[in-house]
Parts: sequence; C-alpha cells; structure tokens
Amino acid sequence: MNSKWEDIVKQRLQLYGHRNWLVVADAAYPAQSKPGIETIVTAKELTAVLARVFAILRACKHIRPTIWIDEELRSITEKDASGVTLHRKRLGGLLAGYSVCALRHEEIISRIDRVGEKFRVLLLKTNTRIPYTSVFFELACGYWNADAEARLRAIMPFRNGPNGDEDEGLPVLESLTSEQYSEAPKGSKIRLKTGAKSRRRRPLSEEKVGA
Repeated sequence: MNSKWEDIVKQRLQLYGHRNWLVVADAAYPAQSKPGIETIVTAKELTAVLARVFAILRACKHIRPTIWIDEELRSITEKDASGVTLHRKRLGGLLAGYSVCALRHEEIISRIDRVGEKFRVLLLKTNTRIPYTSVFFELACGYWNADAEARLRAIMPFRNGPNGDEDEGLPVLESLTSEQYSEAPKGSKIRLKTGAKSRRRRPLSEEKVGA
C-alpha cells in the first residue's frame, strides 16, 4: 500500500503526455509485466480514487483524457455482483460530461499491454471487489485535437514517393529553420532534425505566408 499515491499521480501526470495511460483498477486487476506499466496499491475504494484522479486531471492543462470502461459492466447483475447497481450509479455521476468508450475487458488489457512496450502507464489498484469496474484514461494533448491534426496533415507539403521520398539526389540541408528555408536554393531538399521526410524548397510564388 502506498499512502502517497495522490502525490505520485500528480508527479506522473506532469511527466505524461499523449499516448500515456492512467488506470484506476478493481482489486483483482492483474499485475502486468511490461516494463512501462507501474502499479500502485491505494487500498481505497474505486470511486473515491476516481474522484481524486478527476480533480488532479482537471488541473493538468497539457493533457485531456479519453475514458474507457469495460463493456461487460453494463450487463452484470446484482445477483452475481452485490453492489454493482450502486457502483454504476456513482460511476455515471463521475463520468458525466466526459467522452466515454466501452470495450471488452480482454481487448483493453491487450491494448494496455501493447502501450506498456513503448510508453508509460500508471495503474492505481483499489480495494473494490466488483468485477469489470476498472476505468482507463487514454491521455491526449490538451492543446491539440484530431480536427486540427487532420487540417495540418492536409496542408503539409511533404511528399511520399515510391521510396518514401521522391526528391532523391537533390541537395540537402540538415535543419529547417526559417533563415535556412528562406535562403535555400530553389529545388533544395530540406530535412528536419527529427528525421521526418524531406521537404523541397518551392519557388516563393508557390509558398503561403506562414507555411
């Protein structure tokens, strides 16, 4: 048990960005073995932990969550899991106003397993003993969205030839600064330091202001 789990959540979320995950799990959630998955035992009830997680997330302006829940939760009966009706009611109140997706439990676990190979995941284990009650937060950039990304990709001038770069053989500059781009000979190929595909210098008449 870690009594300082809230402090750990705050610290981790300052480090985390898009593609990281945060999980608030029921008591029987498995300990996954991928190196990127960090598990902390809170010894608290699940909805109580969720309430604190939501409060901490609201203060993190650099990220926003897409929330995933187990699809099985909606079909569990009180006969098989005492307390599930009240839990669903409490959970619904906490999730109100958020985008929530449902997926079968095994599929979510497999997704977390894959994410843990490359990105960090923080898993908060609770003492709630009601099955399929775990809540999964897929983090995204808080100041960017899918519509903006689609518009960006539509106007980017990068070209994909048969070998991923159709401008083979042209002169190359090593970085794309505004000074180098404006001074580059027309027809030069400019490569980003990050390793993205090259960009060919166009005549000024073809260039948009701010491009």
